[in-house]
Order: sequence, then C-alpha cells, then structure tokens
Amino acid sequence: MTSRDTQPATRAHDETAQTAGRHNRRLSIVLGIIVTCQLMVAVDSNVVNIALPEIRSGLDMSGPALAWVFSAYSLAYGGLLLLGGRAGDLLGRRRMFIWGLALVVAASILGGVAPDESLLIAARALQGVGFAFASPAALSMIAATFADGPERTRALGVFSMVTGFGITLGLILGGILTTLSWRLVFFVNVPIGVLTIVLALRYLTETERHTGTFDLLGAILSTLGMVCVVYGLTHGSDGWAEPVTVVPIVVGIVLIAAFVCAERRADHPVMPLRLLGDPVRAGAYLTFVLLMAAMAGTYILLSLYIQEALGFSPLIAGIAFLPMASVQFAVAKAAPRLIARFGRKQVLLTGVVLMMLEAIWLTTTHESTNYFTGVLGPFVLLGAGLSLAFVTLNMTVLGGLEPRDMGAASGLLQATQQLGLSLGVAILTTIYQSARAERAQESTGAADILAHGMSSAVIAAVIFTAAALLISLFVVKVPEQAVAA
Repeated sequence: MTSRDTQPATRAHDETAQTAGRHNRRLSIVLGIIVTCQLMVAVDSNVVNIALPEIRSGLDMSGPALAWVFSAYSLAYGGLLLLGGRAGDLLGRRRMFIWGLALVVAASILGGVAPDESLLIAARALQGVGFAFASPAALSMIAATFADGPERTRALGVFSMVTGFGITLGLILGGILTTLSWRLVFFVNVPIGVLTIVLALRYLTETERHTGTFDLLGAILSTLGMVCVVYGLTHGSDGWAEPVTVVPIVVGIVLIAAFVCAERRADHPVMPLRLLGDPVRAGAYLTFVLLMAAMAGTYILLSLYIQEALGFSPLIAGIAFLPMASVQFAVAKAAPRLIARFGRKQVLLTGVVLMMLEAIWLTTTHESTNYFTGVLGPFVLLGAGLSLAFVTLNMTVLGGLEPRDMGAASGLLQATQQLGLSLGVAILTTIYQSARAERAQESTGAADILAHGMSSAVIAAVIFTAAALLISLFVVKVPEQAVAA
C-alpha cells in the first residue's frame, strides 16, 4: 500500500480523534456545570451556619427565630426533594436545574438585603425550595448524560469529591466572609449561580420529557410527611419525649404511610414504588440513611469539639477540616480505578469499615486528646470512607434505571440523605448534651466534660455504621450485569 493510499485513512482517524476530543471536552464542561450546583448546596448550609452568631446580633434575633434560619431551609429542602426529582422527569431536568438555581439566586439576594428576621427566614426557605428542584435535576443529569459503567463512575466520583470539598469550603468561606459582613454569605451565591445558569443555557441539552401528570395527592402527602419528620428530628435535642418532637414525627410517619398507599394507586406517582421493589436498591437507600446519620452527627460534634475543647476559631476550625477534604478529594478521584480492580462490593465494604473505625477511634476521646492525636486520624478515615462508600452507593442506586425514573430516583436518594442528616444530628447532639450534663455533676474540668460528651455520643455513630456494614454485606449485592461489565 502506498503513502497516497494511507492518507484518507489517516485523515479519517484524525477526524475521529478530534471528534472524540471535542465530545470529551464538552462532557467535562457539562460535568463542571452540574457539580457546581452540588458545590453550592454543600457550601450554602455550612457558610450560613458559621454566620449565625453574627446574624443574631446584626438583626437582634431571638434564639427561636435564629433556629428557624436553619430549620426553614432544611424543611423546604427535605420536604420538596421527591417532588423536585419527579418534576425533572416530567418537565425536563435542564429546565428544573435552571429554574431552581434562578430561585436560589433571587432568594440569596433577598437574604443579603433582608432588613429583619421575617424576610431572612423567608429567603432561607426559598433557597431550600430552589435547591430541592435543582439538586435532583443535577444528579439525574449525570445518570442521563454519562453512560453506565466507567464513564458514569468517574462522573459520580467527581460529584462525591465536590460534595466533600464543599462542606469544608463552606466552613472556611463562612469564617472569612463573616469577618467582613454576614450578608456576604448570601451574596456569594449570586455570581456563582448566575454564571452557572449562563453556562447551562449554552452547554446543557434538555433531557427527554416523559408523559404523565403530576400526582398532586402524592406530592402533598410526601411533602407534608417529610416536613413533619424533619421538623420533629430537628427538635430531638429538646427531648425525645417532648410533644414538639414526638407529635411531628408520629404525624409524619402516618402521612408517609398514607403516601405509600396513594402511590400504589397513582398512574404517575411522585415516587414509583418499583424503585424500592429491588431489594439491592432499597438496601442502598437504607445504607445511605445510616451512613449520612453517622457522618452528619460526627461532623457536627467534631465542629463543636475543636472549637469548644481545643479553642479553635471558626476560621481555623474550617482549615482543620482540610485534611479530610483532601483525602476525600484524592480517594474519590481514585475510586473508579479501585472499583474496576477490586469490584463495587469490596470498595463499598472498605468504605463502611473505614467510617466505623473512625467512629470507634473517637470513642477514645479524653481530656488530654489534641488535634493530632485524636482528630486528624478520624478525619482521614472519614474522608476516605465517605468517598468509597458514597460513590459505590450512588452507582447502585442510579445504575440500570429506566430514563423515566432517573429524576425520581435522584430525588429519593437526596431525600434519604437529608433524612439521615437530620436523624444523625438529632440523636448524636442529644446524647452529647446529656452526657455533658451528667459529667458536669461529677467533674469541674471543662475539657473532661466535653471529651466525655464526644466519646459517649459517637457510640451511636458506631451503631449506625455497624448496621450499614451488615446491610452492605447481605443485601447490597452487585448486579450480574455489573460483574459482566
């Protein structure tokens, strides 16, 4: 064959390579747009929580009103996630992504200029509504855009990596911005949100819309049920026998039971029950609840401990979380290769075991514990365990889905995460406060009291992770098609 004969083949090969390169670059941009939304979700909650003392003094807010700055967001976000996920399936995920972020931007402006507590609380609720529609759309667009297998695994690795980094970034940003003005913690969302919307309009393509009507009854029951349960859990620290805790949780459970019954008869349910008909997927959802409870409760306790017991300022406390974020970043990046080499099940089990070891380590906290002997090691274990477990669980939940169910599955996934977060924070902080009060009657040393509260509370995290390990061992199995791939 002459060189002249090989020229057309060479040109065709070059054109194919260029096309593939353009496709990969576009996918990278799309992934960057999608995960920016998740970064905003992760940053937003923490950056505002750090600013709460300054917000209280700036607007002269009472304690109960200040609590609603957190609760209004949590209730709106947690309560509407199922509806937001289904809306993406029916109305288009790109549309819900953009509309949700636009509402977040508007609410952030309102929060930044709020002259009183009423408008500020309303702004936080609107932020929760916006993220409840944008966040499930973002996750489901990953499932719809990236092919099931190594490509989606890498995308979910980035998604998990950004989530972990965003939590730490929120603490650091909160410390920096609050020193300038608490209003900046709201305004910071505006340029990021606007830029993300502009890029989404240019680069994101609308996903297939699926025919159907909104299940109005299911939407109302699921929203009210989730709101009641989350509200009750946020008051767990007031006492588990108190009416403000018991009544909302009981009402919420009744409403969720009615929701399940309604979904059985609905033609186009908000949450198709077939998502939970697969025991593997149902086990993955339950494992998510348990791991989120362990992670969120431990995270809050560590934030309190390094500030109250170790004397770190809010800014230094945020920087102290950087090792965890760095490990989570590196492990999430390596997760696709680890899954390809060792298998999804082994990687999941390793992640859960690392999280359990981290909780067990923290049970040894005592009055002489310092950052390097008792906090840094658990941070490393927690960051590595979170990445390994969450990437594999995301794959299990989103793998093998019909396109019409991706939004609903994503909304349910994030609703279970929010439920686990509320459960973990409520239980661990309640035990923490009770253990501190009990120890205070026996000891006058502040360091000993705080250490006893920490070591007692994280026993609950050990139990959560142990239960997650059992489910991962016996329920969450790798589908046969994943093994073949």
